[in-house]
Amino acid sequence: MAATAVKTPKAPAYDASTIQVLEGLEAVRRRPGMYIGSTDQRGLHHLVREIADNSVDEALGGHADTIVCRIGVDGSVTVSDNGRGIPVDKHSKTNTSALEVIMTVLHAGGKFGGGGYKVSGGLHGVGASVVNALSEWLTVEVRRAGKRYRQEYRRGVPTGPVKAVGKVEDGDHGTTTSFLADTGVFVAGLDYDFDLLAQWFRETAYLTKGLRLTLIDDRADREMTFFFEGGIVSFVRHLNRNRSAVHDRPFYVSREVPACLVEVALQYNDSYGESTHTFANNINTADGGSHLSGFKSALTRTINEYAKRNGFLKGDETLSGEDVREGLTAIVSVKLAEPQFEGQTKGKLGNAEVAGAVQTVVNDALGAYLEENPQTAKRIIEKCINASRAREAARKARELVQRKGGLDSFSLPGKLADCTERDPARAELYIVEGDSAGGSAKQGRDRRFQAILPLRGKILNVEKARLDKMLQSNEIRTLITALGTSVGEQFDPSKLRYHRIVIMTDADVDGSHIRTLLLTFFFRHLEQLILDGHVFIAQPPLYRVKAGKEEAWVYTEEQRAAAIERLGEKAEVQRYKGLGEMNPTQLWETTMDPVKRTLLQVRIDDSVDADETFDMLMGSAVPPRKKFIQTHAREVQNLDL
Repeated sequence: MAATAVKTPKAPAYDASTIQVLEGLEAVRRRPGMYIGSTDQRGLHHLVREIADNSVDEALGGHADTIVCRIGVDGSVTVSDNGRGIPVDKHSKTNTSALEVIMTVLHAGGKFGGGGYKVSGGLHGVGASVVNALSEWLTVEVRRAGKRYRQEYRRGVPTGPVKAVGKVEDGDHGTTTSFLADTGVFVAGLDYDFDLLAQWFRETAYLTKGLRLTLIDDRADREMTFFFEGGIVSFVRHLNRNRSAVHDRPFYVSREVPACLVEVALQYNDSYGESTHTFANNINTADGGSHLSGFKSALTRTINEYAKRNGFLKGDETLSGEDVREGLTAIVSVKLAEPQFEGQTKGKLGNAEVAGAVQTVVNDALGAYLEENPQTAKRIIEKCINASRAREAARKARELVQRKGGLDSFSLPGKLADCTERDPARAELYIVEGDSAGGSAKQGRDRRFQAILPLRGKILNVEKARLDKMLQSNEIRTLITALGTSVGEQFDPSKLRYHRIVIMTDADVDGSHIRTLLLTFFFRHLEQLILDGHVFIAQPPLYRVKAGKEEAWVYTEEQRAAAIERLGEKAEVQRYKGLGEMNPTQLWETTMDPVKRTLLQVRIDDSVDADETFDMLMGSAVPPRKKFIQTHAREVQNLDL
């Protein structure tokens, strides 16, 4: 038989004609995720923040003191300020109004040349134009120099030139921007979360002393106004409101140096955790950066120098960074002309000169504060010394455990069913509630890359315990050993043995409590693992709906109703409260099979809000927790009685 030649289709030419150039804001509409992160609810809120940030920049420059944001019944958003008003005169390069340039050209604005804004939260200069591109319609109204100007847009395209539409009273100035996000882009709908926006507005008001921020929601007839004359001192008091303060008056310093404006407030409390939050130009730098490094260095150095000079420490005794930060609540805010953020999310400040600036300011001011307030200084030093003694006890406990093999990475806990995969990037660890579920998970897993660690009962609430007490807990010690990173001063995320850590608990009240205890442990002691995207929550099914040979596993009440409607009213419905109620095959198919399972990734969208939530839910103060339960009692679903 003769072979038949098969012709390969000719590949299309790869030349200049194949290179596509997207004009104007077309690139934003084509790839919105590149500019706002996502097109879900998170990206939707990003639009509001971009417009509001422009108004906040006016306040940072001392040109505005009032911002109002209104969510309309139709899902539109209006942000108004009493700033200078966006310039409307013609731009020399484009021969069009500066307003139109700002609203239609990427990387155009007053934040690049140094003349428009001395300090700005916006770095990329894409805010207003991106919101315009992703809106079905947008209208800007400017009150400036005694006149009112307006321009309207449809999906980023002006419907006409900037026009003067009337006069305004003397002293009336500012900008009002209204937009309706495009549901063709945000296909999940325009579901703005009032509480989420309110949290950001509150935070912004704390960081901008004297700024009044109002959020109005016409959909639910809600309104909140934030104004804090005390600025970040009020912020620290707010964070410590459910804790017992070691000293009544927080330390505060605000000083402008050549590198930046440095503002720091701190107050110690009787807890064992640390709540230090850093900001650069009002942007929450969740991953820290140079300002955090400078603050930590100054705090450790200043407290040690004072303690030695006044006889609290003898000989070679010294307090570590961990010692001086136990029970600390601090806000570190810097404002600078040219911030350099690392990463698209602006999570880390990279300006090297800021570290020295913060260190100098805090060294001088905190040293003077301690000298001028000896009783306060004594209470702070005693708190730090107690932390040092506990740290030494924890070190001895750790060494004792290590000698027994409990924290030695070469001696893994016996209850851990490890996987054969040795590449951490491909390995998963399931933290499972109880031996029964652990048995099913061990039998149902893919042992090549899935490890199982069953925990017995509820782990220690680390919100109420020091490190030394925490290391006495068998379950926590076992978990630390399995992860391989250690904790405290020895914490090393590069030694993580599994890059996907999955918390898998029962779908009942006890399971929810255990999951919260585990999340508290990760947030307080292994936060970097959450920030690096390693922590997940498994989603086991709530029900199995079966009719004859056909069955459906459902995860929500809506899915259950739909399954019953599809399979018939006589379908058998089984509620699964415990993972152990499923056999290994069922557990694999519904919850552990990478092809079929659903995992929720744990993220920290707002470190301040997360800190407050864990303190309220897991801390020592009962009244805030009681109030939370009373407020949200009617929202509870699937409560097992």
